[in-house]
Amino acid sequence: MDDNKINLEIEKIANLMVHDDLSSDEQDVTKLEKYRDQIKSDLNIGDEEAMKLVYETLVYRKLKSSDSSDMLEKGTDFGAGFS
Repeated sequence: MDDNKINLEIEKIANLMVHDDLSSDEQDVTKLEKYRDQIKSDLNIGDEEAMKLVYETLVYRKLKSSDSSDMLEKGTDFGAGFS
């Protein structure tokens, strides 16, 4: 799948989450299924791949709202395991 298409989808879903007032810390799978289903429809992919993009979107939102411009400095806050 095209990286640009994926990035546009993540941005779209991030905007939907903000509009829906969903926290970037949300872990309730039931609440996240709405976004999974939207991604499945938009990109014609399976449940597992779509859910991975939902979680990537949550990480994207955290990074975007981070007060640090250095992602490596904040990496461990998101479980990214940067070293």
